Amino acid sequence: MTDIRTEDVTYTAGDTTCRGHIAYDAAAGDQRPGVMVVHEWWGLDDYIRGRARGLAELGYTALAVDMYGDGRTAADPEGAGALMNSVLGDMDAGTARFKTAFDVLSGHPTVDANRVAAIGYCFGGAMVLHGARIGLDLKGVVSFHGSLGSFHKPAKGEVKARVLVCHGAADALVSDEEIAGIREEMADADADFRFVAYEGALHGFSNPEATANGEKYGLPLKYDEAVDKRSWDDMKALFSEIF
Repeated sequence: MTDIRTEDVTYTAGDTTCRGHIAYDAAAGDQRPGVMVVHEWWGLDDYIRGRARGLAELGYTALAVDMYGDGRTAADPEGAGALMNSVLGDMDAGTARFKTAFDVLSGHPTVDANRVAAIGYCFGGAMVLHGARIGLDLKGVVSFHGSLGSFHKPAKGEVKARVLVCHGAADALVSDEEIAGIREEMADADADFRFVAYEGALHGFSNPEATANGEKYGLPLKYDEAVDKRSWDDMKALFSEIF
């Protein structure tokens, strides 16, 4: 018997007020692993809240992270790009927001602070990989159709997390150079790294709204129900190992 509870949480990173969303099973008495969930370029929307709830149903406490501040979301690609680039253009501030969210989740009364992971989608994939690259004390990170470019080249041994990249093999928004780059970077860092490319999958394969958004805005996005399930199962398998 589960009792899934959700709550909005407000926290401050630097001079930015962030508005996250936590989901957990109140019927589970013990402290359990925590999982950060970092949003696509659209911002912290209902899709990401749903992912947090799905993690709570698996027995974790999940924090849907607000990387933009004030819970801002975008209505179109132009707005999404502006919000995303405001973070990518100031990664010191972006790193501070990510680290603060990590602290907020680690400090939640239901969470075992020694067992925290992070997953991210699109832009969020880039952020959780960044968290691994800078050596944050994460047990694992999972990127779903995320950007793979690097803002920090880790030294050997710096990556503490096990890293899983769930990539659409037909993703036109991620270059071969980016793929080669992260493979080389993770090898040089001696990281525990796994790269899974799902045949035929495009960018956004995990989001049921991706196909409609792709058609509406002329972007190479497409939902793939089978790959959505496979990648989620791959994440669950990793978590069962690290936790």
